[in-house]
Amino acid sequence: MHLATVIELASQRYPRAEAIIDGCRRFTYEEWNQRINSVAWGLRRLGLKPGERIAICARNSEPAITAYFAAHKAGLTAVLLSTRWKNTEIAHALNDAEIRLIFHDETTSAQVINALPSSRHNAAAVPLDMEVFHTAGKTTFGHLTAYPRGYPPEITRDDGSVGTILYTSGTLGRPKGVQRTHRSDYYAALALIIQHRWTPFERTLGVMPFFHTMGLHCLLSMVVLNGLAVVLPNFDAALCRDCIEKERLTALYLVPTVYYDLTAQSDFDTKRLSSIKKLAFAGAPMSQPLVEQCFRTINPEVFVNQYGSTEMHAITINPDLRSKPASCGRPALHSHIRIVAAEASRKVLPCEEVPPGEVGEIIVQADSPQAFCGYLNRPDANERSIREGWYFTGDLGCLDEEGDLFFKGRLDDMIISGGENVYPQEVEAVLLSHPQVSDAAVVGLPDERWGEKITAVIVPASLDLDDAALDEFCLASSGLPRFMRPRQYIYVNEIPKSPTGKILRSRIRSLLLPQLNG
Repeated sequence: MHLATVIELASQRYPRAEAIIDGCRRFTYEEWNQRINSVAWGLRRLGLKPGERIAICARNSEPAITAYFAAHKAGLTAVLLSTRWKNTEIAHALNDAEIRLIFHDETTSAQVINALPSSRHNAAAVPLDMEVFHTAGKTTFGHLTAYPRGYPPEITRDDGSVGTILYTSGTLGRPKGVQRTHRSDYYAALALIIQHRWTPFERTLGVMPFFHTMGLHCLLSMVVLNGLAVVLPNFDAALCRDCIEKERLTALYLVPTVYYDLTAQSDFDTKRLSSIKKLAFAGAPMSQPLVEQCFRTINPEVFVNQYGSTEMHAITINPDLRSKPASCGRPALHSHIRIVAAEASRKVLPCEEVPPGEVGEIIVQADSPQAFCGYLNRPDANERSIREGWYFTGDLGCLDEEGDLFFKGRLDDMIISGGENVYPQEVEAVLLSHPQVSDAAVVGLPDERWGEKITAVIVPASLDLDDAALDEFCLASSGLPRFMRPRQYIYVNEIPKSPTGKILRSRIRSLLLPQLNG
């Protein structure tokens, strides 16, 4: 199924169903499909040819999403770039993906413009913010919408071709381009629909970044279902509550941090969220207190945890958070997983499975219909990650006796202290259960005696919190093994995290090391 066809079928099924809301702009599927056709023709008139690539580096908005579908209708590959990137990272993507045109908005224009001189392919920049025909003689998004056509450009629609490239966060070097076909993204959308128990005409909040798999595949799922996406450029708890109440939204797919902010205030009327029946989260683990808070505040009929990656999409799903709130669940639709020996050398074979209860690396069979088709221009990364038909995630986990997966962090984040393997998330779970800890992250820092010193970075909820209280809690109250307790506590106002709520441990280490050495 080609993604250009997906939007057309939605328009044919229910042309008057609401498709997208962006501020005061509202579009039915028929109106939106026609607008997408116009932009597709506009892209062709700019000289872009099927098979070429365009980029979108902008906050969530109707123009950005329209440009995405228009690229598919014009036979182009859409490359989605992080709005948090600096000009050097954007310049890398411009050359790596041989981008011919890049859409931007007012939040990314400076970075994009500064990156353009480094483009070896003369990429043109088109602003999405200004719906006018020309600005100083340059093409704008408004210009592209000025080609009213009831039909799209004629192209060969091969659903096995690469339709989207998403870039990874680049924690171990420069970001890698994850190539996804039209078919794999369609299967990914179907998996979300089935696993999150979404139904036709679902109504959701489009606040997760569009350049991330969560935001993208949530949107694609809504199109498949003729659902509605209320698009917001960034998260604001009060605004999100207003949107949920006003538009009677029915389903949310967010990261734990957003759920925390959405439900944290005790002075708001929970009836304002009463239309929400289905919750799902991914991107990072959710603490048991927050799981209970979501049940208490929203009382959803469906509440699931999904573990996955940009490359493989949904890997496991836990639809029973009341029984096992800490579990990632069992293999998701289209997924076959194994837990194999975890070694820094990364030379383990898929057959080297570990028994239940033992921590190892999570691997996934690579022929899943929702899997990526390789990294762009990175044969080294492909060889490192895919072996004998299995994708090595770099994530650590273990299976219990019932076959449920428990995520233990990244292989590269594993701390070896005093010869013992320590998994940061296990220590963080204990720290977060302390009533005076708002947030916590655990990293390993170089130490002559221990090899790596277990260091806890704490956001305190009380000024009374100190090292002694935390140490006593870890040793006496929590049952945490002595070798796993933090040897050092550092107190901060905020912990660096990605847009999806993942702790940026490399960033934490880079910030702490100069302080400690100084």
